[in-house]
Amino acid sequence: MQTKEDYILMRSARRSLVLTVNAEGRVVVRAPQRTPVADIERFILSHTAWIARRRAELARVRPDLTDGGTLCVFGIPRTIVQGSRARLAGDTLLLPSSAREEALVALLKKLSRERMGALLHEYAARYGFSYSSLRITSARGRWGSCSEKGNISFSFRTAFLSEEEARYLAVHELCHTRRMDHSPAFWKEVGAILPDFLRIRKGLRKKGAYMAFL
Repeated sequence: MQTKEDYILMRSARRSLVLTVNAEGRVVVRAPQRTPVADIERFILSHTAWIARRRAELARVRPDLTDGGTLCVFGIPRTIVQGSRARLAGDTLLLPSSAREEALVALLKKLSRERMGALLHEYAARYGFSYSSLRITSARGRWGSCSEKGNISFSFRTAFLSEEEARYLAVHELCHTRRMDHSPAFWKEVGAILPDFLRIRKGLRKKGAYMAFL
């Protein structure tokens, strides 16, 4: 069997096949060392529909940083215009003429720290949570995480998300300071604070394509 799909194959000491689509739209397959190529290509073919959907998602959120382009910040579309420094001004996102991506990332890190820090403080005070620190990272694999020591981290890409999605992430990680799992008890605690969390989480999953950029 031979697939017409152009793909990148990465073999390692893993036990299962995993397929992703990178920012350039190429298929990436992570496979066990001895998995036959025919099995890998059959696996790719069985995910043809998913690959097409993923590419469409990436195309929809791929940032256009040219003047007149649009980028969602805090879930609101912002029109990009040239400015002396990166900043928000109403529905406008100002970016310098050079090194725009670097300036944007620095701005998003600042904005995500301010918002996620405020949300952690709000919910910790209201519901008696305790956490050790807040970090803003460039992580691509997840929106947020919490260590056993109560150190909470968020990807700077949370700055793309809406207010309710950001609130869900803050509550999710604070609940992990009490339960380091996703047991029914954990979700019960999340639901006690955000009864509509299932709807929010479902929508958040559809925004994973944002992780591929910047």
